[in-house]
Amino acid sequence: MNSAQPNNARTGRTDGTDRPGRIRGLVRLVLANRVSATYLTLVGGAMTVAAVQPLFWNGPDASLVWVWPALFTFPAFGFVAWLGEAGWGGGAPAWFFVGGIVLSALVQSLALGTVWRTLRGRRGNRGRLTTAS
Repeated sequence: MNSAQPNNARTGRTDGTDRPGRIRGLVRLVLANRVSATYLTLVGGAMTVAAVQPLFWNGPDASLVWVWPALFTFPAFGFVAWLGEAGWGGGAPAWFFVGGIVLSALVQSLALGTVWRTLRGRRGNRGRLTTAS
């Protein structure tokens, strides 16, 4: 078949579903745009600093450095914190919160990627401005 045809035509699907294309599009929204990549870099950097900080500095407030990754992911992480409080009564294990931060960052990265694509799509649909004659 012709490589210029859509994926559905190449695979012989006629129902309009293209699972690899949908997964690829979802990954692009989460990871492969400027806004999402910048956000995930910020959260990843905050998590790296929080994980490495106890190796180099000691102090009574050493565990407070984990507040920053939680704050960067807050709207979604609020639900994770609520689940931890409901499930463990305030004594949730560290893996639950670290996994919650990662999951919250990915969910918010998806939202940021969707907003970014929507805004860029609107900008691209405008016609060219010309001078009035």
